[in-house]
Amino acid sequence: MERTRRSLLAGAASVGVVGAAGCLGGGGNGDTDGNNTLETGEYDCDLSEPSDPDLDYRPVLGDAESEVVVRAFEDFTCGHCATYKLEHFPTIREEYIDPGTVRYEHWDFPIPVNETWAVPVASAARGVGARQGTEAFFEFATAAYESQGSYSGEAIGAAAEAAGADPCAAIADAQFAAYEEASMSDRSEGESMGVSGTPTIFVDGEPVDTYEAETIAAAIDEAL
Repeated sequence: MERTRRSLLAGAASVGVVGAAGCLGGGGNGDTDGNNTLETGEYDCDLSEPSDPDLDYRPVLGDAESEVVVRAFEDFTCGHCATYKLEHFPTIREEYIDPGTVRYEHWDFPIPVNETWAVPVASAARGVGARQGTEAFFEFATAAYESQGSYSGEAIGAAAEAAGADPCAAIADAQFAAYEEASMSDRSEGESMGVSGTPTIFVDGEPVDTYEAETIAAAIDEAL
């Protein structure tokens, strides 16, 4: 299915943690109840609650044994996270992740900017990754961020399809917030590290001042 690439990045707070512009939350709108039925649009899905989500799944790229670990804490409803993922992450991936220089970890930090979608979209992303592998997780994440601001069951299904995954399974993960426990565990870990906004990037346990690619690259170079 053809999708127009969109980056709807407005509507986030302008001040973040460790000196970086980022999202601080407080923009929740809508019901947080994961039992609300999602509109699936063109996808004819008979949604049932996932029975055994892999709550231990962690999206990891790069060299699993690298001594330099990059952790990115993100909220799928944060406009600054969309900017990071779509505009800055590709540079870090090309220069440091794909060559195996670092171990790169995605961590959820649902602030949430939008209470309706933060955990459901994160759940859909984790489900795609757990079933299809980490490459599919990151492909889903990119597609999801491109539709930020117009999330729906159909948008989640389309992002899953773009990642080569089952759209109905992804919509079900979102519908029932199947990975909420894992996302909130990530959030707790982030809070213990001093995270209060997104995106927050750590290199070897130290927060990076901003989420721009050049700042992250400088931190990685110093850690090598």
